[in-house]
Amino acid sequence: MRSLDLDTLANAVAGGTAAIRAITRLEPAGGPGDKVFPPTYVKERNATTKYATEPRRIDGREVTTVLLDSVASQANRLEEALLEGWRRGELPFPVVQVDFSKQEGLEDLEQITALQAPHRIADALLRDSVLGGTPFRHTTVGKDVTDARPNHATAMFKYCPTALIFGVWDSTGPKGGLGAKFQRCLVSEIVGIDVATGVKTASRLDPAGIQTKAGPVFKHKDPSQDWTVDPKEAELAKGKPIEFSRSGGDGKKGSPSAINHGNIPPSIDAAAGGVTMSHAVQTLVLSLGALRRLRFQTDCSGERLPAEQRDAAEAAARTALAALALAAVVYQRDQGYDLRSRSTLVAKEPLVLDLLGRDGGEPERFSLSRAEAAALLKGAEQKARQLGLGWDPKPVTLTPAPKLAGLIRKSRELAASGEAEDEGG
Repeated sequence: MRSLDLDTLANAVAGGTAAIRAITRLEPAGGPGDKVFPPTYVKERNATTKYATEPRRIDGREVTTVLLDSVASQANRLEEALLEGWRRGELPFPVVQVDFSKQEGLEDLEQITALQAPHRIADALLRDSVLGGTPFRHTTVGKDVTDARPNHATAMFKYCPTALIFGVWDSTGPKGGLGAKFQRCLVSEIVGIDVATGVKTASRLDPAGIQTKAGPVFKHKDPSQDWTVDPKEAELAKGKPIEFSRSGGDGKKGSPSAINHGNIPPSIDAAAGGVTMSHAVQTLVLSLGALRRLRFQTDCSGERLPAEQRDAAEAAARTALAALALAAVVYQRDQGYDLRSRSTLVAKEPLVLDLLGRDGGEPERFSLSRAEAAALLKGAEQKARQLGLGWDPKPVTLTPAPKLAGLIRKSRELAASGEAEDEGG
């Protein structure tokens, strides 16, 4: 099988190919029949499980499937893989980031990029940061990105091309619901096939023999002491000792289990007890039709593209985006499929890229290694640069506004004191 080269990719993006697809068969790292744990969701009224299960028709028969990794989760993993390649200097592309490394008490956050922020370039973390002392939205970069549209995408291509691949909607910007909106071009999902749900057991025997009746446990009036069983040492409310509770804790308020002591009686959880399956499948599709809908009216310097050059420039920019998307695919594949605790999958076959013709027929099949993907991206970017649509891989670095830094510090203080709010309440 030959490797996907730049000429083949450029021709595919330019016309005859509808999409590039990769379908990978996966199985649990523990082998066939080993249990895996899908993500859990709020249990619906009539549901028997916290998992996203549904019937699908596969090979002419209806089978029960379970969602192992959603489209949104896969996008995050693909972005994480790209970020790793960028940090290593292997994948040159533009990145906008907020630098917390010089903020007292927030140094551990280091840099949060548009690849990590939930709403990408439109995220509040970037909105509430500054560039050279100017709020991001009021900078040249911020204004240009805010004004970007699918039919005028140069600014987004210049500053945050990954948003054109994974999608973004600037719904909280100055234009509200009319803000920039770009659809996903790259979509991936991992699904377990022919599944049977299981059960999960839990119990704990306290080695110190602490009994439930040893309570009640009170909140200590000295925050550094946390809790106490002596009412005289307890914090009071309306003259009565406050029973101890901890946000996110499993135990009953005021009981030893609220401070993680005591026994937990054996229990069986049938709603989130994992699944077994025949196998899993990752289905990944890069829509070239979606890329072809992106238009570029100006070059990266802001000059209007000459009419005789525009078609070639747009094709080169779309090819660069396709190469960046495929780099995400390959780099994610190299990182593996460790989805969460007790949900590690392994591929049963090498990565194969299918180029799907617009008129059907057998797809053309290609391979692509990590080194080849990096070379493909660099070659595609150089071609786009020659036509006025080159990238600057040096990041645009923002700093958090004092109000943002202060909000994060206050949130951390609340979390450290045990006063963080219950997100479910």
